[in-house]
Amino acid sequence: MQDRKWSRRDWLKVTAATAAGMVFAEPLRAAAPPAEAVTPELIAAAKKEGKISFYSALELNTAERLARDFEHKYPGISVRVERSGAERIFQRIAQEQGSGINAVDVANSTDPAHYLDWKKNDWLAAYLPEDVARHFPADQIDPDGTSATSCAWFEVIGYNTEQVKREEAPKSYADLLDPKWRGKIVKGHPSYSGAIMTATFVLARDLGWPYLEKLSQQRVMQVQSAADPPKKILLGERAVMADGNDYNLVLAKDQGKPVEVVYPAEGAPLIIVPSGIFKNAPNPNAARLFQSYFFSAETQQMLADEFAHRSFHAKVKEKAGHVPLDKLKMLKADPAQVQVQSEEIKAKYAKLFRV
Repeated sequence: MQDRKWSRRDWLKVTAATAAGMVFAEPLRAAAPPAEAVTPELIAAAKKEGKISFYSALELNTAERLARDFEHKYPGISVRVERSGAERIFQRIAQEQGSGINAVDVANSTDPAHYLDWKKNDWLAAYLPEDVARHFPADQIDPDGTSATSCAWFEVIGYNTEQVKREEAPKSYADLLDPKWRGKIVKGHPSYSGAIMTATFVLARDLGWPYLEKLSQQRVMQVQSAADPPKKILLGERAVMADGNDYNLVLAKDQGKPVEVVYPAEGAPLIIVPSGIFKNAPNPNAARLFQSYFFSAETQQMLADEFAHRSFHAKVKEKAGHVPLDKLKMLKADPAQVQVQSEEIKAKYAKLFRV
């Protein structure tokens, strides 16, 4: 055993097996730090630092809105948004940390498995905002207080109502294999998007790779981000999307656009978006203030109302006309297992879809 050469996959399996009992696990919550309120002292210290770097996999308009609202609430502190796909953010942070570059203050990712890696490397700081401690369910909080779910959404099926009649629209993942949809489907890529990685993991687990192989034969338009498929069907470039964020379609439908959301009969992959502070953050006080602001009832309600994101904050109310969480069949992913299988998923997916 001492002479064994460990591959990256071996290390991931060991890491995931260890972390599986740690991530969002109720029995270990005793290790969590005490909840921290926003105090005048914290605000003063944050203003003295005067800035924050926010790495985000949220869409740019959402991340920028968070930044601008924070700057308005706390004048004198500027927010620099570094927005990209979750996988690219993960790579960038790894490169910076490996080079001793301390640039990131707060990061959120659509791939919760990233937090396993960051936590294993001891890169995350323990900080539990008061709102998180009081109003969030335990399964959405890291037991050591290094991250919590800042928002969530679903990966869903959708269609353009000008190209597809409601009675003919797909109602399940199985329906997407109908020959009538060949050349009419668009979907995201797991090598770019953390949300699509999670969704692909769930579909491979629940429906099997033979299903994805059949789907790949439907002459699918391949795009990158989970935000891209909704845009393609909205523009009419494709009639149906196999995956993509539900919130984009919900917002478009609210505006009277010709799109419809389909929560598949098999269930929809739930995408949680954790947020955490880095231990070597160059602006630690501003980072803590931003994290508290991010999880406040005010900000969480804004995300629900204006961006159709889901919040686990107990005081947030779903906007009228939007399907509440408890009415949906959720397909949840184990971040530890996603971490173990991520490279294999990317390779299999690329081979099947030839992208």
